[in-house]
Amino acid sequence: MPPAPTARLEARLPTDVHAMLKRAAELQGRSLTDFVVSAAHEAARRIIAETEIVRLSVEDQKRFADALLNPPEANAALRRAMALHAKNVEVR
Repeated sequence: MPPAPTARLEARLPTDVHAMLKRAAELQGRSLTDFVVSAAHEAARRIIAETEIVRLSVEDQKRFADALLNPPEANAALRRAMALHAKNVEVR
């Protein structure tokens, strides 16, 4: 299998931060690069998940499912919005 494509990342950081990262990498028996890439990857994954994944309580999940299965009748404001949308948006 061919190796995965890579990209380069360079960063300038204070010497005390560099020393701390290097020490943490040593404690885990990893290279500084491996430690930094792994830590940054995990932080990015966590931030993306926190931003993109909606978490609902069990009660809110039930309400959401009920609203999907039994939607309320469109009120006047929604009917106006739908008409405005149909007038202004071209559907392809």
